Amino acid sequence: MFDSFKHKVGEVVLPGDVFSFASLAPDSRVEKLICGPGLRRNGDEVLVCKSGVLRHKPPNLFWVDSQQRRYVPAKGESVIGIVTTKVGDTFKVDVGGSEQASLSYLAFEGATKRNRPNVQVGDLVYAQFIIANKDMEPELVCIDSCGRANGMGVFGTDGLLFRVSLGLVRRLLVPQSEIVKDLERLFPFEMVVGMNGRVWVRARTTQQTLIVANLLESCENMTAEQRKALFLRVAGGCP
Repeated sequence: MFDSFKHKVGEVVLPGDVFSFASLAPDSRVEKLICGPGLRRNGDEVLVCKSGVLRHKPPNLFWVDSQQRRYVPAKGESVIGIVTTKVGDTFKVDVGGSEQASLSYLAFEGATKRNRPNVQVGDLVYAQFIIANKDMEPELVCIDSCGRANGMGVFGTDGLLFRVSLGLVRRLLVPQSEIVKDLERLFPFEMVVGMNGRVWVRARTTQQTLIVANLLESCENMTAEQRKALFLRVAGGCP
């Protein structure tokens, strides 16, 4: 079933490209296909809705690897937001999308009407979308389904916040990311990555923090060999 896809893996696809599986024999076994970013399933067809390089992860995951920087909120994604205003009992949070998201003061671990979280305008929050569609205002929470923070909430008293492409974000968030492993060999640091293209880093010194940020931004268009060569040069000159 995936033959029409697999021979396109590694090639550039454009919005409007269609892959059809309608020609399958009636008695053929239908395999499950998982469409990642840039692909949309419509019956027996898969439509491409972003330009980029088609990627595949065994056994049945396909997606389009693009250098998109504009973020479109999606339910369940964790993002880094900036608190802009407080309106009544909710906060307005800039997530880099077309409109701001709302965040209730009760959407924090242990928050009650008497015990309100200490959130100020300008704070950074790591939160998750529970509502994200074109007909409703996006809504964030800083707790999981069990009511626990699980790493979410206000953070970033120090450190540096910057933007990268959404493609690089996915590379940083994969388990055992090679980029993160190479950076950890240079010096220890903390990092928070949001699916909206925002990255926050903090190292022991301001100089090391800037080095980490610059290296991450340089990885956007580098091959693995180029990245390793760059990291070796930096490691030789690190204090």
